Amino acid sequence: MLRTWARRAVSFPALFFALSCFVLFAPVIAVLALAFDALRAARWRTPWMASRLALFAGVYLVNEAWGLVALGAIWLAAGLGTGRRARLVRWTYAVQRAWAGVLFASSRALLGLRYEVEGDEAVGTGPILVFVQHASILDTLVPTIFVTARHGIRLRFVLKRELLVSPCLDVAGQRLPNVFVDRGATQSEREIANVRALALGLGGDEGVIIYPEGTRFTEEKKVRALAKIAASDAALHARAAKLQHVLPPRLGGPLAMLEGAPSADCVLIAHRGLEGFAHYEDLLSGGLVGGVVNIRMWRVPRAEVPETRAERVAWLYDAWQRVDAWHASQPGVTPHPLNPLKSRGTGG
Repeated sequence: MLRTWARRAVSFPALFFALSCFVLFAPVIAVLALAFDALRAARWRTPWMASRLALFAGVYLVNEAWGLVALGAIWLAAGLGTGRRARLVRWTYAVQRAWAGVLFASSRALLGLRYEVEGDEAVGTGPILVFVQHASILDTLVPTIFVTARHGIRLRFVLKRELLVSPCLDVAGQRLPNVFVDRGATQSEREIANVRALALGLGGDEGVIIYPEGTRFTEEKKVRALAKIAASDAALHARAAKLQHVLPPRLGGPLAMLEGAPSADCVLIAHRGLEGFAHYEDLLSGGLVGGVVNIRMWRVPRAEVPETRAERVAWLYDAWQRVDAWHASQPGVTPHPLNPLKSRGTGG
């Protein structure tokens, strides 16, 4: 608890200081962003991305600020006595949906994105375990928008601890049943046990979500992941090496989820089109502007998930091979004309 409040003693003031600076220097930021965009557009005919990113930064800061204030207000409004915890959780989920909705709507409007979802019916009802492909900072919004907001499934998240730097994720994320894992932890068994416990007692309107790859896809990360697997399991490396568009799934968290919720169905979520929000140079190139984001979902009945660890490892790799094959079946995406920085494929 001491560490939590020490972190918040820095992050909370930093948020409002950053917002104040943004408002104070907004005219200067706008002029610089427009000038930078004009120069890039004249040379490479790229979309005006610096201006869009400046606007998005403003929206993000305002969204964080109102979200933090709202979370504090409902903490007070929940009152005392019987029902306080239930009210606090219910209202926090509502703030979470609104917070994610603002970021999703603003990113879609600023970038002119169109989302096309196939297999939406796969979400259905809970309890479910959701396995999501990870390729971009924007795909962290996908579950809240397309699972929680659309289907009313309250999700418990397995997230990296670094995200606690966000004040809203810090407060709401720790108030709700989530786990923030330390990806470099020396006591990985404790982290896995926390994920297993997170999946216990899921109701009919609940689910747990994890990003099995553990990090965003890049070719460099793929090489490192394959080298690590090769050093410990040659047979598994042979399977992992077949994946072209996704990283090999990590085993600890996903297997712990399956153990913790033995009756929950599984939902796989793949997507294509958000890769251009993975790196700084990708953002500036504007390859996402006017793009189409394809999302594909599959539901796997629990009866199809085997019981032993070895069989579940094979099942998880089969599931991720399915995601990879879907990527391979998608039409290619071409770079923006005359843009030397951007290539919008997922790699492979």
